[in-house]
Amino acid sequence: MNDRFTIINEPPNPIAYIDLRLEGGISGKSEEAAAVGLKNSLFAVCIYDNKTLIGMGRVIGDGGAFFQVVDIVVKPSYQGQGLGKMVMKEITGYLDHNTYPGSYVSLIADDPANKLYEQFGFMYTYPRSHGMYRMY
Repeated sequence: MNDRFTIINEPPNPIAYIDLRLEGGISGKSEEAAAVGLKNSLFAVCIYDNKTLIGMGRVIGDGGAFFQVVDIVVKPSYQGQGLGKMVMKEITGYLDHNTYPGSYVSLIADDPANKLYEQFGFMYTYPRSHGMYRMY
């Protein structure tokens, strides 16, 4: 890793979070929703270049039976440098030490990120189950 990058295991501020999501091509969130959601993270990993948020990921859930990996995003100008793998290594390290027998860890993968998640042992649920969602 480049010495100028810093990993911090705390959620970012809501504005930096929203900006990174949008720049990374994933959906925006309201500032209010971001503030509540970030505060309720089980685990967060943020990568900074000096003071600029350039990559992140979070784990949310009930802390026992169910965990979900969310918000995996790297600023486009920093992609291709292994930062997504760095985020996932931090997250899987957390999961390895904080889950229980029978804990279920899920995520929703967009192409081509599914290839990254496969490297960390994630498998497709189909045909056994189907991922579904509902947005407001």
